Amino acid sequence: MRKIIDGRKKYFVHESSYVDDGVEICDGTRILHFSHIQSGAKIGKNCSIGQNVNIDNNVVIGNNVKIQNNVSVYEGVVLEDYVFCGPSMVFTNIFNPRYEYSQRGSEFCKKTLVKKGASLGANSTTV
Repeated sequence: MRKIIDGRKKYFVHESSYVDDGVEICDGTRILHFSHIQSGAKIGKNCSIGQNVNIDNNVVIGNNVKIQNNVSVYEGVVLEDYVFCGPSMVFTNIFNPRYEYSQRGSEFCKKTLVKKGASLGANSTTV
């Protein structure tokens, strides 16, 4: 559900971006061009989501988080407050990637917690 107060949204989503049903976006957050926020995602206050960002199902993003362009935040990732994700950084949470088998479920996907105030530089990979 999108947070709406007095009939007006208190956050910005560019018209080229998609926000699925069941997403929670808090006040002051900005989502820029060509991004996709998937069902069940929760985004805190005053976040900046850059261009071409994918936020997967059920991801939790704290307050004052900045995600630069071309970042995908996959299911199982939690970003605490004040986290910075540099341009084109990568999260990988599949323990044993195989196309033949489903990649969902605890035997494949690992949880990733990025603690308060962490900075993940441009083009870095977080496993």
